[in-house]
Amino acid sequence: MIIISSLGLILITCIIIWKACDGFEMASNYLGRNMKEGVKGATINAIGSSLPELFTTLFFLFVLKDRDGFSGGIGTTAGSAVFNAMIIPAVVILVVIGKGISSKIEISRKVILRDGISLIIAELALIFVITGTSLNWTHGLILMVLYFVYVAYMLMSQGAGDIENDYDDAADGGNRTVALFKGDLATVVLGDSKINKTKAIALLVVSVLFIGLACFWLVEACEQFGNAIGMPIYFVSVILASAATSVPDTIISYKDAMKGNYDDAVANALGSNIFDVCFALGFPLFLFTLIYGPIEMSAHTIENVSQLRVLLLIFTVLVFFIFVFAKNGVRRLHAKLLLLLYALFVAYSIGKGISDDIPVISEISDFLLKISGWVKI
Repeated sequence: MIIISSLGLILITCIIIWKACDGFEMASNYLGRNMKEGVKGATINAIGSSLPELFTTLFFLFVLKDRDGFSGGIGTTAGSAVFNAMIIPAVVILVVIGKGISSKIEISRKVILRDGISLIIAELALIFVITGTSLNWTHGLILMVLYFVYVAYMLMSQGAGDIENDYDDAADGGNRTVALFKGDLATVVLGDSKINKTKAIALLVVSVLFIGLACFWLVEACEQFGNAIGMPIYFVSVILASAATSVPDTIISYKDAMKGNYDDAVANALGSNIFDVCFALGFPLFLFTLIYGPIEMSAHTIENVSQLRVLLLIFTVLVFFIFVFAKNGVRRLHAKLLLLLYALFVAYSIGKGISDDIPVISEISDFLLKISGWVKI
């Protein structure tokens, strides 16, 4: 019964996160309407759609208050990064081609190189920063600084001049009480009036509050589910929490792709990953250790975290090369390859969570630990 109820709660949190991020998307689109395509996707859209990962990591740390909380946080951010890098581009490719919108998707090589290389650098930093048995606020600060450098570069890369993009999105209007029960936060805040800067900020704040509430429930549900099936919270977060928090990224990228904004669709996924790795993990780590002191990790936790970081880097490099060498556009074959890679990641995570004694899982685990040792040398 606990397994069913916890899975049901995870599903409910997915719906709340999805609805709340719709309101956040409307507000962020208005506030970022003068940004170039690709830049908006990698910054405003990416931050907005990655708020669930940030809140989930915060709650994992501050609710569990131990190394399990940290492992749950890194499991969510890293698992979400793998989801974003593979599932989101695959969904965009298959939907666009499946609906006959285009036979292939052309993505700016500049966007792929810029965000892809930035993400690889961020993941290498994660491997070098999260080392040893003790973590403190300086580790979180280093990751956050990396993200601020990335955002500063993105904003400066826009160049001079204003970009006036059309903005025709609006709330559905109607009864605000009914809208609240439907999860239509845009109507709750805007009513029948048009959006402006003040109302956009108000909608942003309300959306963030609902996202935070849903993420708190998500952490509770994942903890209950893990206890019920006897699986460490780390592995539950890698699969379930990461997928749940990636719902907004998927929806925003899908909507951008339907508008033909393929650069924003991919930049959102990659930019979200950079936010996840650097800020959604760095800020909670910084804040928690500043308040409660260093996090002491067990040898088992260090082993799991080390393997996940290396696995994340390997998959990111593979996806990067898939896009780089798709010079004539990405097609259905590329999407299937991305889905296969994600299926392998999930299979390994489930196998590792069940037992370390499964032969194939054990061999892969040893291989990842060796690579982790080489990278740090």
